[in-house]
Amino acid sequence: MTATTVTLLDRMTFDAQVGDHHVMIDAASGHGDNRGPTPSMLTLAGLAGCTAMDVASILRKKRQPFTSLVVRAEGEEADDYPHRYTRVTLVYEVGGEGVDRAAVERAVQLSEEKYCSVSATFRESTEIATRVDLPDAGSE
Repeated sequence: MTATTVTLLDRMTFDAQVGDHHVMIDAASGHGDNRGPTPSMLTLAGLAGCTAMDVASILRKKRQPFTSLVVRAEGEEADDYPHRYTRVTLVYEVGGEGVDRAAVERAVQLSEEKYCSVSATFRESTEIATRVDLPDAGSE
C-alpha cells in the first residue's frame, strides 16, 4: 500500500508528505496563497511523471540515443464542480540524433496500455473508501 499524509499549515496551504518527501500544496490566490501547486495540478504532474519514467526506461532498454525527454500534460477541466479533468493531452518531446519515431511511439503505447499506474487510474474507475476519525471527541 502507498500512503500520503496531507496536513493543514495555514488557510488553504497544506504539507503533503509523500514517503520521505514533502510537497506544499495550496489553492490559487483568492482562496489560498498560491504557495504551491493545486491538487489538480499535482495530478497532472503525477501522470506526466509516471509516463515519462516509463518512456525513458523503455527507450534506454531499446538503446535509443535520446538526449532529452519532456512530457507535457495539458488538462481541460469541467466548468462545474467538481471541475474534474474531462480531457488530458500528453505531449512527448524526445530529443536526440537518430531517435527512431516508431520506438518512441511504441514506448508511449506501452506506458499508456501496460505500465503507467497513473494513466490506468485515470482510465479505470477507482473505488474510494472514506473514514472519519475525531481524536479529540472522546468516546461517544
